[in-house]
Amino acid sequence: MNKENKQAVVAEMHDKLQRAQAIFAADFRGMTVGQAEQLRSELRKAGVEYKVVKNTLLEIASKGTDKEGIASVLSGPTAVALSYDDPVAAAKVLSKFAKEAGNPFTLKAGVLTGKTINVAEIQALAELPSREVLLARMLGSIQAPTSNFVRVLAAVPGGFVRVLDGIRAQKAA
Repeated sequence: MNKENKQAVVAEMHDKLQRAQAIFAADFRGMTVGQAEQLRSELRKAGVEYKVVKNTLLEIASKGTDKEGIASVLSGPTAVALSYDDPVAAAKVLSKFAKEAGNPFTLKAGVLTGKTINVAEIQALAELPSREVLLARMLGSIQAPTSNFVRVLAAVPGGFVRVLDGIRAQKAA
């Protein structure tokens, strides 16, 4: 790879790192081509870009971005997954694949909105419910006081009607 190609790769990766919400680094040593294609396919479905870039080029590209923390794990064969939309989806796919693939694929670390996270934090992120489920829970929590208030207000006239019906039944007897 000549100097111009390296500069182009660095510029492209710098742009991608700036746009990404999260980046995850993994060691892919020992993976088969079939496993790599399966992982790429699953990540593509989740809207995540999977790339293998030379460590030195990635380190240079990360300078000046909030993803500079990834440089600490750039040793040995390193693949990166760039998540532009939903970091939780990327963490889910990577964690699941790491468990299924076993030794050939291991997560190293990640950077989420400027904060470096370790493997345990990536797995905790993967265990979070999806964005839609979290939004639905939040909406339910917001609506709960209102619906409880409506039920209380509806119970007052209902209780009054039952008392009147009891009085009517008593007088009829």
